[in-house]
Amino acid sequence: MSDTLPPVFDRLRLPVIGAPLFIISNPRLVIEQCKAGVVGSFPALNARPASLLRDWLAEITEELAAYDAKHPERPSAPFAVNQIVHRSNTRLEEDLATCVEFRVPIMITSLGAREDVNEAAHSVGTVVLHDVIDDRFARKAVSKGADGLIAVAAGAGGHAGVRSPFALVQEIRQWFDGPLALSGSIATGAGVLAARAMGADFAYLGSAFIATDEAAAKDEYKQAIVDGSSADIVYSDLFTGVHGNYLAPSIRAAGLDPANLPAGDVTTMDFGSGGTSDAKAWKDIWGSGQGIGAVDAVVPVRDLVARLSDEYAAARDRLALSA
Repeated sequence: MSDTLPPVFDRLRLPVIGAPLFIISNPRLVIEQCKAGVVGSFPALNARPASLLRDWLAEITEELAAYDAKHPERPSAPFAVNQIVHRSNTRLEEDLATCVEFRVPIMITSLGAREDVNEAAHSVGTVVLHDVIDDRFARKAVSKGADGLIAVAAGAGGHAGVRSPFALVQEIRQWFDGPLALSGSIATGAGVLAARAMGADFAYLGSAFIATDEAAAKDEYKQAIVDGSSADIVYSDLFTGVHGNYLAPSIRAAGLDPANLPAGDVTTMDFGSGGTSDAKAWKDIWGSGQGIGAVDAVVPVRDLVARLSDEYAAARDRLALSA
């Protein structure tokens, strides 16, 4: 783990970053995550049209400031905005300028590392975390100015890699001592503690937050998370041109056979339209990680974070007793 972390993380009550969920994350979800003491985040592209991003940032910053004024002894955690750096994201420059204007505390960059993006964020003190699926991409991201890394291991929801979390974290920690989050099938407090034990500073959770009252997911999607397990997750590059994990029931509902999906084409990757197949990710084809077997009900965000906190403390106590 890092010897020191940027001060922006001092307000976390649990070492968790809520992953930005395409289409699903909205101000209501982010605000409740931050109030509960974990980093809340959303993709800038969720605010459509682009002008809506300003309204979302105003809503989040104003409500969290009001909350902090009323609860100085228990202030909210910081929030993050995810920027897709891929060339197909024609909104990047505009969205980045808006985030700089609002001095967004944390920026999560994906699908590309650019020095100018990092420099713009750093100009107002924003901490940049870049998500990576292997050590090569991790080194490239840091060389271009990322402050921290999100190691997206096997089993993570949405775009994910194939590396074991043990292998990925240990390779990165051999040379990098900055902020590090781990993503991949984490949906319990014990999993959060395990991520910390491996050397990560934070656990990066996404799928569990889909099954919350505040998430902007269809009720059928939320129930599929509750009903599903790792056996229901399909790894495919068909839907966006990049490999990711998806719920098999949504693939069947789109008229496709989850066991016999054709290969995708990375050259058609387009984050302006939302996907590359007729069934659009993530509107029709639902992303999910393998950890959903731990999710047994749709609950408010505060209840999910409370469960994670209790499980985290219990797991830590068990280890202390067995030492």
